[in-house]
Amino acid sequence: MRILTIVLAILLSVPVLGQRRNKGDESVVPAFQEGITYALPRTGLRIKVEAEKEMFQPGPYAAYAEQLLGITDAKNRASVKWTISKVEMATFAEPDPEQVHKAMGEAAFLVDLSADGILTGINSEVVSKELAILNVNDLTGDKKDPGFSFANINHTPMYASGDSSNSFRPIRISTDVKAAEAAERVLECRLTRYHMVAGLMDEFHPDGEAYKVSLKELERIEKNYLSLFVGKTTRDSETFSFDFVPTSATDRGEVVFRFSEDSGVLPASDLSGKPVTVRVELEKELVSKYASLAGSENPAAGESGVYYRMPAVATVSLVYELKTVATARTVMAQFGQVAPVPEELLFGAYAIEFYPETGAVKSVRKK
Repeated sequence: MRILTIVLAILLSVPVLGQRRNKGDESVVPAFQEGITYALPRTGLRIKVEAEKEMFQPGPYAAYAEQLLGITDAKNRASVKWTISKVEMATFAEPDPEQVHKAMGEAAFLVDLSADGILTGINSEVVSKELAILNVNDLTGDKKDPGFSFANINHTPMYASGDSSNSFRPIRISTDVKAAEAAERVLECRLTRYHMVAGLMDEFHPDGEAYKVSLKELERIEKNYLSLFVGKTTRDSETFSFDFVPTSATDRGEVVFRFSEDSGVLPASDLSGKPVTVRVELEKELVSKYASLAGSENPAAGESGVYYRMPAVATVSLVYELKTVATARTVMAQFGQVAPVPEELLFGAYAIEFYPETGAVKSVRKK
């Protein structure tokens, strides 16, 4: 009798590994108290923006443009204007902090995870991908030097040699004189081109190619000297990139960065620029049908803590000042429906694979 009592005591002290708790039965202890923690993925956007910078430098002789060349609209103020010239979007996946779960029971022995902790399979022997190479988002832009200066155009010296009347001290050449000499060069180029085209030159070029080269060079010289009066416009481009994870599907959108015609691309925190927003418009009918079928009548559904996602399809738009800059059609995992994997598939008889980018079921096969 004493031996029987001891045996019963030992049996009661050992947990029954195969025991499962029925819904509403709080008196039965779960078979496993610990498990493997994992996450479902969410979709992020990698946005690459190319902005063009247009810079205008007024000519040093703008005030003489009308008097010497008859140009009435020469600008005399510098200006800078930025425009968004190109946008590219790509997606990436990362663990969703709103969807972290723990696989319990026998399923905990069978989970396959990616390098960043996303569920990739159950009993599937999936070879998980390594972490992606670090992607650096450059927020400083690709600075370039336009390499332009009016000093490279005007060959008139700043000073002229003096004579005996001023003890041979150098004489500073006035702006009036330099402007007149630059205007004279412009008119000379025009007159020479006219003589060449009209055939009024004393000597003709030996072949047609030399004729073309001469005309082109005269045109270049004329434009350079003319820029001393009408100014010069130069253009440069800079590229910026942002990683952004949408957290709400709304017509109002979420601010990714800001933009100013004076300063270009700015961080979202810089209120001197106007907001550029990402708007996510879901395929609502698809989401609704997923939601209607996600539930389960099995009272044990979700007991093992293994879930998958039915990702949503959405139109993603980048909007600036009510104008759509770029659009893309893509899958957004975080706006989809989450559902438990059927318990009957989690105990070694089946192999399940998931897409680590979206959390959707890739395949279910019997072992």
